[in-house]
Amino acid sequence: MKKITILGDGAWATTLGILLNKNGHKVTIWSNFPDYLDELNLKRVNEKYLPGFSIPKEISFEKDINEAVSSSDIVVDAIPSKFYRSVLKKINCDVSDKIFVNVSKGIEQKSLKRMTEIIKEELGKVKTCILSGPTIAIEVAEEMPAVAISASNNLKIAKTIQELFFNQNFRVYTSEDPLGVELCGALKNVIAIVAGISDGLGFGANAKAAILSRGIVEIARLGQVMGAKKKTFFGIAGLGDLSTTCISPESRNRTLGERIGRGERLEEIINSTNSVIEGVTTTEAVYNLSKKYNIDTPITNQVYMILYHKKDPKKALVDLMLRSKKGE
Repeated sequence: MKKITILGDGAWATTLGILLNKNGHKVTIWSNFPDYLDELNLKRVNEKYLPGFSIPKEISFEKDINEAVSSSDIVVDAIPSKFYRSVLKKINCDVSDKIFVNVSKGIEQKSLKRMTEIIKEELGKVKTCILSGPTIAIEVAEEMPAVAISASNNLKIAKTIQELFFNQNFRVYTSEDPLGVELCGALKNVIAIVAGISDGLGFGANAKAAILSRGIVEIARLGQVMGAKKKTFFGIAGLGDLSTTCISPESRNRTLGERIGRGERLEEIINSTNSVIEGVTTTEAVYNLSKKYNIDTPITNQVYMILYHKKDPKKALVDLMLRSKKGE
């Protein structure tokens, strides 16, 4: 049995807490919102983010982040990327013996840093791992079959986290390409927005297939230049996660794109949900990364123009189709 602290109170944080509890571990959940922790503790249901699923009585809640972290063996970071650094800055206890597992899928908007880079910047030389893959929270909560990747430069750490989460419904593989796995989780959200826009415009399976197949090439091209392994983008963390996020009606990024395709304004969509839609800020970060590394990212460029410069989605997709002819 491991003592695990989960930072975050969203759907994925709650789902992982329930899964780890069922795997026999002692789970503590911390939230940046103490009043909501009281509500979770009282009702034992996360009605805001994961309604309909009971939180086992064995799972405890802690309002003091340093108490939560110091009493754990492993810390699971399920904080949205825009709040990630500010939460880590609250930690001032000794973390040298902890493993920090990032499960957030985003890139910091201004610094263009990955979440594990932020962990090390704020906490020093701590052990890190990434858990990522095609894992829609509600399906995992319903114990439908799912697979994920545990990735670390240290294979022993990757295997430790694999063992932690692995069960008959949640199969976990290991990877020694944490950079690639972390980039896959963030970059695919941009492509998912385009897939949703296509749905909102009423396009069919042919268009969706084109977006997926060209989208994975685009994010792999950028990832390789940044130092990731090409094969990672065509495995579970890349193509697997991209497929789920582009297809599932539960995908927040795909749904946002669909609503944009139907004519809704970005601000209205964001204000209508309690959840953070990572793809919005990630789009700007990926757009700037493509400029930094001088990589052609035509799909990302059009999503950026739609989200940040109010370009008409139909015009954006036409512009993608009419790019200069080339070989695959």
